Amino acid sequence: MATRMLLSMPLHAITEVYGEAGLRERFLLEIGSFPPAEAGQLVAALDLAAELHAEDRRVREPYLNHLLRVAIRILRYYGVRDVDVLTAALLHDAVEDHPAELGMLAAGTHQELTEAAIAELARRFNPRVAELVRSVTNPEYDPLRDRHEQYREHVATSLDRDPWARVIKLSDFTDNGVGVVHTTAEKAFSSATKYRPLVPKLRELAGRPDTPLSVAAKDHILDQLDLAEERFAAILDD
Repeated sequence: MATRMLLSMPLHAITEVYGEAGLRERFLLEIGSFPPAEAGQLVAALDLAAELHAEDRRVREPYLNHLLRVAIRILRYYGVRDVDVLTAALLHDAVEDHPAELGMLAAGTHQELTEAAIAELARRFNPRVAELVRSVTNPEYDPLRDRHEQYREHVATSLDRDPWARVIKLSDFTDNGVGVVHTTAEKAFSSATKYRPLVPKLRELAGRPDTPLSVAAKDHILDQLDLAEERFAAILDD
């Protein structure tokens, strides 16, 4: 893979052409200028994410591809070089999807498994990384209420109080929303139904003065949210 070409390609194009190997290479190129200790933390986070999600798939691709795109987007397009934020981005689904493996508990309640997993992230990395992941981890849902509604309530509440978690969720949402055209028709419809009502709230959160991004990054995110909304409308209103 040519370095200049890889650095210039859109993330979903890298995914289509080079797959996981291409995204890994792009990530390593992006962190090449980081101090050794920070780069080491990011490589350790990538290794842990790869281990936890080794058997996971997102319809047509390894789950790790999504995590890599979320982290690379924050670094390249949002201009964020905060190593803890990037670490949490790579691990943002670890507690939600693999609490028992991460927390090394054979059994327990949802809350017990979650807390053990978050404690392990704090031990391996630091408490800030752990709390960022907590903020973007979905809670246990009430089976008697609509799951999508509870998801949107959680996002609004957790991101209201944690500006840096907004950055991770905005990249995650962009990958799911703008990237909705890169999946199957059934998955696209499900994702559009889930995510479309959240666009106005994310637009408001992105524009807040305390969201720790540059004006250029916020403008980029708002453009991406507009594109996601267009794609949701095309899927749901056709």
